[in-house]
Amino acid sequence: MTPAQTIHNTIETMTTAFAAGDLEKILATYSSEAVIVGDAGQEVRGQEDLTGLFREMLPAGAAFTYGAHQVVVSGDIALHLMKWSAPDSQGNYTSALSVAVLRRQADGLWKIVIDHPFGDQVMAI
Repeated sequence: MTPAQTIHNTIETMTTAFAAGDLEKILATYSSEAVIVGDAGQEVRGQEDLTGLFREMLPAGAAFTYGAHQVVVSGDIALHLMKWSAPDSQGNYTSALSVAVLRRQADGLWKIVIDHPFGDQVMAI
């Protein structure tokens, strides 16, 4: 399996776990020092805060739809790009470009170290 395929599998594991509400499996795809950037540009850092963030998000049960993936790998660092969309509580759809940076771990697994699900917001500035 190529690094790009392995990275795609990591992202797919995370998104499938998110849809299933599996907090432990979601967290297993992130490194312990991971940072997630929220839609207001706020950063959530570290395992404890990520756990709290996902605990808040999971009950909402958002039904995400994912578009094509693109992976760029350089050594032990990778960039993953993917478009997503999801309905809000009124049935209106939000979509954005997810930008994630992953790092290959000592055991060969790839984990997310930076996750910016609203990566295209800078285009609106």
